[in-house]
Amino acid sequence: MIALFYIAGAVAVISTIAVIMQTNIVHALLYMVVSLLAVAVIFYVLGAPFAAVLEAIVYAGAIMVLFLFVIMMLNLGQHTRNEEKSWLTPKGWLGPSILSGVLLAQLVNVMSHLSYEIVPEQIGVMEVSALLFGPYVLAVELASILLLAGLVSAYHLAKPK
Repeated sequence: MIALFYIAGAVAVISTIAVIMQTNIVHALLYMVVSLLAVAVIFYVLGAPFAAVLEAIVYAGAIMVLFLFVIMMLNLGQHTRNEEKSWLTPKGWLGPSILSGVLLAQLVNVMSHLSYEIVPEQIGVMEVSALLFGPYVLAVELASILLLAGLVSAYHLAKPK
């Protein structure tokens, strides 16, 4: 199980880097789906099968398909691809690389000083659904309305005049 955790982690990191480096946006979305599926495997290995299923169905499935449809509606062409290639210069990556290195050093520092074993608590489907459709129903509905508004806005922007 530990080997699966590290393999899934490596796949997630490599595919996330591929998302950033791709100039073709459809290919970047496909790499993002792979990254989200790798995170789902990590959730499963850590003892959260419900979170893994939600990650695969909601994020890698529904939301990424929504992104793909919006990108297809926008019909981005060669001009956008050339603009993205101009962003991939070493000068543009210097600042984010330094900040990411600082965050990585801090993460390694914190992880090296942990001395307790993390045991995940099992939470069932009924408890999660009772919370989602109980006290948090307004937040769930607002998030769905926000996604719908984004889709309608993208369609309106992409619609020919």
